Amino acid sequence: MSTTYDIVQKLWNLCNVLRDDGITYHEYVTELTYLLFLKMAQETGTEKQIPAGYRWHDIESKEGIEQLTFYRGLLIFLGTKTVGRVQAIFADASTSLRQPRNLKKLVDYIDELDWYSARQEGLGDLYEGLLEKNAGEKKSGAGQYFTPRPLIECMVNLIKPKPREMIQDPATGTAGFIIMADRYIKARTDDLYDLPEEVQVFQKKQAFYGMELVPDTHRLALMNAMLHDIEGDILLGDSLSPDGAALPKADVILTNPPFGTKQGGGMPTRDDFTYPTSNKQLAFLQHIYRGLKPGGRAAVVLPDNVLFEGNTGKQIRADLMEKCYLHTILRLPTGIFYAQGVKTNVLFFRRGTKEKGNTKEVWVYDLRTNMPQFGKRTMLTHDNFVEFEAAYGDDPLGSPESLAKRVDTGEQGRFRKFSREWITERGDSLDISWLKDDSATATEDLPEPALLAQEALGELEAAMNELHGILEELGAEVEA
Repeated sequence: MSTTYDIVQKLWNLCNVLRDDGITYHEYVTELTYLLFLKMAQETGTEKQIPAGYRWHDIESKEGIEQLTFYRGLLIFLGTKTVGRVQAIFADASTSLRQPRNLKKLVDYIDELDWYSARQEGLGDLYEGLLEKNAGEKKSGAGQYFTPRPLIECMVNLIKPKPREMIQDPATGTAGFIIMADRYIKARTDDLYDLPEEVQVFQKKQAFYGMELVPDTHRLALMNAMLHDIEGDILLGDSLSPDGAALPKADVILTNPPFGTKQGGGMPTRDDFTYPTSNKQLAFLQHIYRGLKPGGRAAVVLPDNVLFEGNTGKQIRADLMEKCYLHTILRLPTGIFYAQGVKTNVLFFRRGTKEKGNTKEVWVYDLRTNMPQFGKRTMLTHDNFVEFEAAYGDDPLGSPESLAKRVDTGEQGRFRKFSREWITERGDSLDISWLKDDSATATEDLPEPALLAQEALGELEAAMNELHGILEELGAEVEA
């Protein structure tokens, strides 16, 4: 993948030049998306989807202010006068470039790249590399929707998506879960060629679907899916609105919902939630377990407050454990999310065929205590999850037979089993830890003050949300 890495590095370095034009990192990646779409269509022989006169050659053939003026008009035209994926990628598109010389620099630079080698290695990998670079740059703010790929790989490995399954991500971001699940299936089916033709078509056009709230992020997701030959519906919308309620039931849900409260502090606009809450993660959790088919399975990243928040949070956790077999919780290390200081977990569960009494026991794997502080100096890799994957086992359903093969490592180990009765006795809190943090007494190993402040802010926000919810239930006026 050396050519892909080199191209990503070259494209990213060009961003530093464009900073003089007031271009932010996120604007730069969006700008690249427009230009790369046109160039890649030329390189892959798929320009017929773009109207004549609005293709890469048409930009390339112009100079100076004429080029920039034409480019602005092209973005508007492709976003309003085309259909399908092209229209969706260019919807409401505009350029942040103000200097003609910078557009010229971008066009020339993209044109001179080693596109033959990039095609051989995979244009999708090139684009994923750009998204990862963007997420790794804290100033871009993109880390909020970019889940580390080693974590996604671990979750997909354990959920084991299969051909013919409907696979959903209701908080799609840049489509990392969808891409990884597609890659997992293709790797086990000779790039789908082992499957009947009708199943190949299903995998390409229907198997993967999701929803993304932020228009620019939605654009990146569409581009990413297209470059990986995925045509499923990735819709622009709010999964916590009636749009989310209309999503088809899924065999598999893989997702990392956004942190924080619903924008504006209000409740979800869906009327099908049993427990309305302004806490987005708790609302998403309801969407996920309600959106699974009977027997469907999910892996979802959630912050600690979902595991211990009282009142509505407790009711939602109890409902989850009634309707689903919540068989495994992975306590994640700190510092793995670029833009977040909160502590996170992965919940693995399977929707029951009955509505009550599904969770019998919950296994908790502590990958947080006495682990490195991950970040730019200590990178998270798939190797960090190998022992957990081995302990989890090969059964994506978490059946009683497979859980019986697991080994409870006791108070000194990382993997332990807790009965449903024991969890009930502690108020249905799933914030379970037992290992002594050997680094906690060493002041040099304490988290950064900013990290501690972010964690405290998250806990205060959760408490405020709960108080607002109580006041609303009592019919009291809630001051903004």
